[in-house]
Amino acid sequence: MPNSARMTRRICHVLLSIIVSSGVAMAADTLPLPDTISPQAKTVIEFLQSSGLKQLNGPAPDDRAGWKTLHDAQEKALEGPNKAVLDQLGATLRGGIIDSVPVLDIRPKGWADDGRLIVYIHGGGFTLFSAHSMAGLGALVAQAAGMRVISIDYTNPPAVQWDTVQAQISAVLTTIVAQGTPMSRVALFGDSAGGNLVIRAVLNMRDKGQDMPAAVLLFSPWADLSNSGDTAITLHEADPTLSYDGLLANSALAYAGSLDLKDPRVSPLYGDFSKGFPSTLIQEGTRTILLSTSVRTYRALKAAKVDAAIDLYEGMWHVFQGAPAPEAASALASAGDFLRSRMK
Repeated sequence: MPNSARMTRRICHVLLSIIVSSGVAMAADTLPLPDTISPQAKTVIEFLQSSGLKQLNGPAPDDRAGWKTLHDAQEKALEGPNKAVLDQLGATLRGGIIDSVPVLDIRPKGWADDGRLIVYIHGGGFTLFSAHSMAGLGALVAQAAGMRVISIDYTNPPAVQWDTVQAQISAVLTTIVAQGTPMSRVALFGDSAGGNLVIRAVLNMRDKGQDMPAAVLLFSPWADLSNSGDTAITLHEADPTLSYDGLLANSALAYAGSLDLKDPRVSPLYGDFSKGFPSTLIQEGTRTILLSTSVRTYRALKAAKVDAAIDLYEGMWHVFQGAPAPEAASALASAGDFLRSRMK
């Protein structure tokens, strides 16, 4: 995993580029850092605290042009850092189409096909990022597990809404099975909004009578779009990247359309897990407003007697696994162990 000071500076630079390109004023956050995290993690958080990233405001939920401008600016800013990560890992990328949906085939260095496959649904609040801009994280998980990753490049809202996004994901998964890869050899992985989409995809498959994947890996799943939970309040100031007002609130509305934000079709935390759900690992940090959402998702799975675990990391921020810090390396190693153990 890339862990040099140079990579840390590169990640900080891209975050700064995103902020500047979005016209966000810089703001300082002086909340103290714990002495229980690594120096590398402190370096990243200190930058995030001073960057004003959490003050990023999103366009109105139905402002397609505004969201496209913000989306395109972030895609451009992430090109260089992604290439650096992929080059350092030696991963290869191949674009493709599965049932009219664009996908990205990510293969780790030295990969040998044993029939196992990870399907990745990327995060970004639904409205932002793509399979390409999140390829670095996909490659890190591919390397940790030693498996090929297919990343679904779904259409970002508000160009479409929840039903179309979910239909695209369903089409890809159904076609993968039709092409000869059984769900028993597939894991679904999602971060943030992608974690939401993973949970919903599994519930949709189950309710249609389709086979479910062998495992589910979730990094800080945004499984409840309604800004509920204890840490939405208690960690509001401590979280260095996320603030619900503005970006997340408008992203949620852009995705959900006319649905209530607690409707289980868009907030799968409120779905029914009692009819079955795959073995699941949730990874989360203790310095994010979504910590309670991850805990509540875990509790909902355990209440339904699902084989579920929550893997918590001291002082880490939202989807920290892509950062050059030992905590991220440890989390990725645990994620790889989990996937291999459930996909024998």
